[in-house]
Amino acid sequence: MKIIHHLALIAAVSFATVHADPIPENLLQNGWFIGAQAYTFKEFTAFEAIAKTKEAGGNMIEFYPGQILKPGSTVKVHHTMDQAAMDELKAECTRVGVRAVNYGVVGASNAEEVKSIMSFAKKMGLYSVCTESTEQIAAWEANAKEFDMKVAFHEHGGSMDKPNYKVWNPLYILGVVESRDHRVGACADLGHWCTSNLKPVECLRILNGRIISVHLKDKQTYGPSPVVVAGKGVVDIAACLEELRKQKFNGHISIEHENDWKDNVPQVRANIDFIKAHGK
Repeated sequence: MKIIHHLALIAAVSFATVHADPIPENLLQNGWFIGAQAYTFKEFTAFEAIAKTKEAGGNMIEFYPGQILKPGSTVKVHHTMDQAAMDELKAECTRVGVRAVNYGVVGASNAEEVKSIMSFAKKMGLYSVCTESTEQIAAWEANAKEFDMKVAFHEHGGSMDKPNYKVWNPLYILGVVESRDHRVGACADLGHWCTSNLKPVECLRILNGRIISVHLKDKQTYGPSPVVVAGKGVVDIAACLEELRKQKFNGHISIEHENDWKDNVPQVRANIDFIKAHGK
């Protein structure tokens, strides 16, 4: 009986570690985890991006490599930053009340770099890492298991005319991740799918169950076009949110308003308000 109980306990622990720890539920806003991709505020420092995210109504942030840490500093947010800089960045997030949840889009040229990125993310207490380096899938999966963290493959705009760039196609991403650990999946960049002349809601359906995070932006038209506030363009944001709800998506939505660079807090706030108005 003791042996059976011991085996059952091992099985329970093993099952519990199949998925990375979820984002705390107290951060939900009308059913969604909502914040900003710091690249939205690339004209400012990471400290300022944290403050602007809070001002816009978000309570979480996704950092990207290369942003200056704070005014007057030469240190950049990067997976090679020292522990003191990491502690300073975490402390500022805590002070303002904005949780760091993701890091990317970051490239990795080899398994050692993947390890370095994931180690940094774990030290930062992040939920996931965002990358386009699908050629390192074996290393990403191994480190996702080791660090019990999620990895999301992101896409920019692309087309069949440029066969060397593949990640724009959700069918390609599905092929990369579908046989892998469920901590490995996709970052759904709704606007970039639109740039690729794809319907974002259909892309979400292709990747059903593998969406780890979302970069939310609307576009003026299909193909290359300016970013607009949710509900003002051709990306059916409401339908995308409904599809995510159906999939029981529990990752974070990062607003990425790649426009109005010097003054876009109002636009980020409008995007957040749109999501909250379409609660789960």
